[in-house]
Amino acid sequence: MAMPLSIILVLMAYGFFTKNNSRKRLAVGLAFVALYLSSNTCLVIKALNWWEPKVTLMQQMTGTYDVGVLLSGGLIAGSKPYSDLVSLGNNGDRVLQTFRLYKAGKIKKILITGMSLPYQMRLRKGETREAAGLLVQWGVPASDIMFEEKARNTRENAKYSAAILKQKFPSGKYILITSAFHMRRAKGCFQKAGIRADIFPADYHGGYNNINFNNLVIPDANAFADFSVLWHELIGYVVYKFAGYI
Repeated sequence: MAMPLSIILVLMAYGFFTKNNSRKRLAVGLAFVALYLSSNTCLVIKALNWWEPKVTLMQQMTGTYDVGVLLSGGLIAGSKPYSDLVSLGNNGDRVLQTFRLYKAGKIKKILITGMSLPYQMRLRKGETREAAGLLVQWGVPASDIMFEEKARNTRENAKYSAAILKQKFPSGKYILITSAFHMRRAKGCFQKAGIRADIFPADYHGGYNNINFNNLVIPDANAFADFSVLWHELIGYVVYKFAGYI
């Protein structure tokens, strides 16, 4: 995948090895500009705010959804060795928001979709099961949690979840729960699979920080990490669009 760090390293390597002075200056200059722009907190936040959907306020939600579909992928960081400690992953906010929706009476059932590594699946230790375990510990009845554990990507999340929803809740009302940066691609895939669902974005990377000298001028590693997430998602969205998945 052509990620920002890889692109910058290629430009720097080309600038180092080429003997053409004008190309050397161009490559190094492009690498510098790319690194600065992608690590600029102000610019990255603006880009994320443009891409991520607006926040859905729970108090403004009307009615109840038959199923909340929770997309896995980064929900759980994994059980720590020699302990029963389970840590939420980078996208673990999805689990928390699903719990909030359930406890507020906004969703009746939870469908967690996604495949884990084969050995984890055999041990029933995949992140779908670990996330469900947390929800049960927090008070969600196990009988209200369903699983789809064949999907390897967002398109298959939609495809296999759609089959379950159409069979068990053919005229149901659904809400899609995933990270805000991932919501456009996820919603598009579910629509393509014949499922019209409302959205509840979680795990926002954008924000509304005041502009100051630090976030406007000084490069920031966290901004670069957030931009990498956004860049990866933009590429994924374009690929899915060309492939006809959304």
